[in-house]
Amino acid sequence: MGKSGKKPRESHRQGRGRRASRFGGEDGDDLPSSAYDAPPPHHEDSSDDDETATAEYEHEGDAEAGEQDQWQVGAMPSKFHLYQLSVQSPKGDISYLQKFFLMYVGGRIPLHLQEDFCGTALLSTEWIRADARRTAIGLDLDLESLEWCLENNLSKIGADGYSRMLLFHGNVLQPKEARLVKQKVSDLVQGLHVDNDNGSSGSNSYEQSDPANPKCIAHLMSQAALPGRDIICAFNYSCCCLHSRKDLVLYFRHTLNALSKRGGIFVMDVYGGASSERKLRLQRKFPSFTYFWEQEEFDIISRQTRISLHFQAGKKQMLRHAFTYHWRLWSIPEIKDCLEEAGFKSIHVWIREMPNTQSSGNAKEYNADRDVKYEESKRFNQGDAWNAYVVGVANI
Repeated sequence: MGKSGKKPRESHRQGRGRRASRFGGEDGDDLPSSAYDAPPPHHEDSSDDDETATAEYEHEGDAEAGEQDQWQVGAMPSKFHLYQLSVQSPKGDISYLQKFFLMYVGGRIPLHLQEDFCGTALLSTEWIRADARRTAIGLDLDLESLEWCLENNLSKIGADGYSRMLLFHGNVLQPKEARLVKQKVSDLVQGLHVDNDNGSSGSNSYEQSDPANPKCIAHLMSQAALPGRDIICAFNYSCCCLHSRKDLVLYFRHTLNALSKRGGIFVMDVYGGASSERKLRLQRKFPSFTYFWEQEEFDIISRQTRISLHFQAGKKQMLRHAFTYHWRLWSIPEIKDCLEEAGFKSIHVWIREMPNTQSSGNAKEYNADRDVKYEESKRFNQGDAWNAYVVGVANI
């Protein structure tokens, strides 16, 4: 996420950014996070004020109870907060990440996560919240979203969260040059205790080196003794921010090198279908705001498009182009080829069909069917819309 919602004009661009969640079995999975695959809202009686009384739906239980009711009348909530409420569902993503790891690696419980293009690092925050043994690393090019995470997401976990989660400001194509970011001196990590690949326990101490700038720590990722990651993920279609095959392969090689030598997985999501290659406008209503996904014309030669996310709070407040992405839409065969070239041993595709964007029922309100699960597939006939996880398995 760039400043003012616009993406920085660099090769690594991103977006993203709640409540403790327990991870149930497959039958209880929430849908995962993605730009238009968030959990469907359901009808609910509302006692909100006049500005929100006409809203039709309540968001699935990922949002903190009462968060939206606390907004001041006439005040536009943070774009990051709106994004998390409308787009993200970390519980579903984490459930699938655990499932993929146990299926393709196994032998141990995954504890060490890296979230690339993490934005507000909501997924990482939920990851460490659910298990005190877990650690997380977030990497993003946008400093504003990382600082927002520290002040609004990680702060809710407390001091223990700061000791188990590190946020790095930098480019996924140059991860070793990324700098550790912390909110203030009192939040600095005093020790990150992890089980290293060799089974020993280690501790890292990060100290303030620039008193004039308490938000920027002069420690690079290359200088930190980090554990091999069990899982690395890049969600919300973030890999579409990488426009060249060369960059995509380079990024995959960086993820491969960061995974545990005892075996690990890289997981990304991608979308497609006939609707992904034309102009498209979708919306979803929540009690206090409406979320809009707008896709501009699709260039079939470069396979590039521009996506904009808008929010409307009440009847008059409109936050247009809160987030804007210039994407290169990769096909699944291209992604698989690049993962193989980068050195991943096996690649698996999990896919689900999305509701038809042109059906009359979706004309005003687009909702995913929560009963439709992702399934591992080797063949899948083209349709109007689909979402997929692509899983790369390494070091086994």
